[in-house]
Amino acid sequence: MILTVPRLLPLLLWLFIAPAVAQSFEPYEGQPGKDVVWVPTRHALVERMLDLATLTERDFVVDLGSGDGRMVIAAAKRGARALGVEYEPEMVALARRNAAAAGVAERAKFVQGDMFEADFSQATVLALFLLPTNLRRLAPKFLELAPGTRIVVNTYRIEGWDEETSSDLGDACASWCTALLYLVPAKVAGLWRLPTGELELAQDVQRLSGAFMAPGGRKTSVTGRLSGDRIRFTVAGSGEYTGRVHGGEMAGEAKGGFSGYWKATRLNSGTEPEPDRGRSPK
Repeated sequence: MILTVPRLLPLLLWLFIAPAVAQSFEPYEGQPGKDVVWVPTRHALVERMLDLATLTERDFVVDLGSGDGRMVIAAAKRGARALGVEYEPEMVALARRNAAAAGVAERAKFVQGDMFEADFSQATVLALFLLPTNLRRLAPKFLELAPGTRIVVNTYRIEGWDEETSSDLGDACASWCTALLYLVPAKVAGLWRLPTGELELAQDVQRLSGAFMAPGGRKTSVTGRLSGDRIRFTVAGSGEYTGRVHGGEMAGEAKGGFSGYWKATRLNSGTEPEPDRGRSPK
C-alpha cells in the first residue's frame, strides 16, 4: 500500500508518541488488577522480608503479582536471581525499566502471566504480598515445593500454616507493616519403621499426630511438628525425637526413655515422598 502524506503523518506521529506514552505510565495505589488491587510494599518492609528469608546469592526468588518490580529488584541487588510474575503488561514494562535503571536487569526478570498458572517450582524463596484468598488458592502449590523453601509474606497469613517467625516495622508504620516467614514442610504422613517399633503419622501442614506401636502391640500417642525438613515429635511415655527428613528416611537424636541416635525408614504413605531436588536452583 502506498501511503500519501496525509496518511503518513499520523503514523509518524504515533511512532514518536507511543514510546513516550509507555514511559509515562505511573501506577497508583489501589489501581485495580486481575486478582488484586495494587498496593506497593513499602521499601523498608521489602528489605525486612528479604532479611527474614536470610536471602543469599544462591537463592532464586519469585514474586507473584510483582507490580512495579521492587521486591524482585531488591533481591537482585543482594545478588540473588529473581523473577516477577505480573498480569498487567504496563506493570511488566515498568518493572523492566526499573530493573534496568537499577543495573540489575540480568538478574531481575519479569514475565507477563497469571500467577495461578505460573511455574515457580524451582524457587528457593517466595516473596509475596497477596490477599488471604489468593494465598489459600496457591497453598497446594506451595506444599509441592522442596522442603525448607522459604515463603515470606506481607501481613496476610497463609491459612492453616504456622509461621516460623515475624517482624514488624513498629509504631511509625500505620498499615501493612509485618513480615512473616513460613517454611515448606517435608511430607511425612504414613507409616515408618523405627528400631523400637512402628510410627504412624498424620500431617496437617506442619503439625503432626499419630501413634507409636511397640513390637508387643502396645500403642502410644505421638504429637509433633515440622519446620522445613526438620522434625520434632514426642512419643507419650517414651521421649522426644528430633531430626531431619531426607526423602524416605529420617534420623536424629532422642531423649527420654530411649536416648541416642535414631533412624526411621518409610514403609508407606498417603502421598509420594517429595523428590530430592536439593536446595540450589537450577
